Amino acid sequence: MSSDLIKKKSNTGEDVEVLGPTYEPGQPDYKGDWRRRLGDREEMLRYLRSGERYWYADEGYGSEKRKTPA
Repeated sequence: MSSDLIKKKSNTGEDVEVLGPTYEPGQPDYKGDWRRRLGDREEMLRYLRSGERYWYADEGYGSEKRKTPA
């Protein structure tokens, strides 16, 4: 794990160790095609319903909730 650490300077000028790149090189198996990722019809419908709730719900959730509607 220590090989993943990189030394950088912080805003105070001190040397600090930060985590370097941890991803695996290559291309993803899918290119954002959600239909291939999801198995059956029910799973697809659940995915679409949750997306509609995200965009069209009045209540909002998490940090995205607004005090006054847009």
